[in-house]
Amino acid sequence: MANSSDQTTTTLDPQSQKALYLDQQLCFALYSTSLAMTKVYKPLLDKLGLTYPQYLIMLILWQNDGLALKDIGEQLHIDSGALTPVIKRMEAMGLLVRTRNPQNERTLEIRLTKTGWAMREQAAEVNRTIGLSCGMAEPEIHALRRELIELRSQLSKNI
Repeated sequence: MANSSDQTTTTLDPQSQKALYLDQQLCFALYSTSLAMTKVYKPLLDKLGLTYPQYLIMLILWQNDGLALKDIGEQLHIDSGALTPVIKRMEAMGLLVRTRNPQNERTLEIRLTKTGWAMREQAAEVNRTIGLSCGMAEPEIHALRRELIELRSQLSKNI
């Protein structure tokens, strides 16, 4: 049995070997940045009593209340079935209500309650704090966001 410290010889040139280093991977840069971002959000959202996925749902509803569950899922790029438990917990917290659309009983509409709407003021402070935590000027943040959206769009073509 080979020892884990044994190295096998490879035919990769040094540049190809370096390309396989973890710190050279775009996927890892995105993954570790995402982890860092959610860690910065966590204490801010804890004050609101929200998880990060719940916060994202609130952002969508503050922008456009009364959406169908499937529309929320599409905006989050998540299957609506995966959202159902999160939405149910938020309903139990008194932040939103789920109702069937009278014109189409299969459509579940999500609406904010007064409590959900009242949280919007506190969320504005979360947004300001995150902006400062990034240590970037607003135009840089907007440019990075555009680039990430373009990357997501390109990657989605390959799924």
